[in-house]
Amino acid sequence: MEQLWLTIKFLLLGLFQGLTEPIPISSSGHLLIAQYFLDVEIEGSNSTFALLVNSASLIAVLIIYREDIKRLVINGLKFFKEKTPETRRDFMFIVYLVVATIPAGIIGVLFQDTIDSYLSTIVTVGITLVVTGLALWFIRNMRGQRKDGNMTMKDAWIIGGAQAVALIPGISRSGATIVAAMARGINQETALRFSFLLFIPVSFGGAVLSITDIVNDDNLSTMAVPYIMAFVGSLVASYFSLKWFMNIMAKGQLKYFAIYCFIVGPLVVLAWFLLN
Repeated sequence: MEQLWLTIKFLLLGLFQGLTEPIPISSSGHLLIAQYFLDVEIEGSNSTFALLVNSASLIAVLIIYREDIKRLVINGLKFFKEKTPETRRDFMFIVYLVVATIPAGIIGVLFQDTIDSYLSTIVTVGITLVVTGLALWFIRNMRGQRKDGNMTMKDAWIIGGAQAVALIPGISRSGATIVAAMARGINQETALRFSFLLFIPVSFGGAVLSITDIVNDDNLSTMAVPYIMAFVGSLVASYFSLKWFMNIMAKGQLKYFAIYCFIVGPLVVLAWFLLN
């Protein structure tokens, strides 16, 4: 019975992570909230759990954006032989993705342990959710006109910097990058695509850095079934959540996520003070 409950718990956590990963409300922040207020602890290695659920979200992104990825790869390689406007646009889009990955990569390597030690708290999440809400509210009515071919190196650095800030729990990675892109006058479709294609190298890099911890996870064999259920739950939830979010973006309804953050953030802080 205990093993069954453990498996159900991990399935629910996987579903929860997958649901919140694509939408701009911070999956890491919400996992902290769930674990704190539901008194849930992740047995085994946190790195193993994080790798599995993030990898599941990565697979969902790869499935949904497979045609864009295919086009970028083909045209990116073609650019070295055929320098047409189309191949140049896609080649530069790849370059911008690489550049935008750098800030979070550097900050993550240098300060991730410090962030985890000092900022992974419920109070931090409550405050940063409000910050996320303010950022979303700021760009809620923006309708940029710039598309893939109109992006610049400055755009890439700014969006990359926003992604680095999102290493703080409660700051949504998708929200930060989309806000930065739209604030630069980039249209919603391109902002969304760039944000989630940018998730690919970040997620892959995080997986590589976690390999050692996973190999040394003493609970890997006994936790196999719960880990698998977390992976499956995250994969399914990430896929449908991202599809839903793409529809929300097309309708320009980001304000509802801002309102959600304005409500949940203060409630989390208030609840923490009442319980401590």
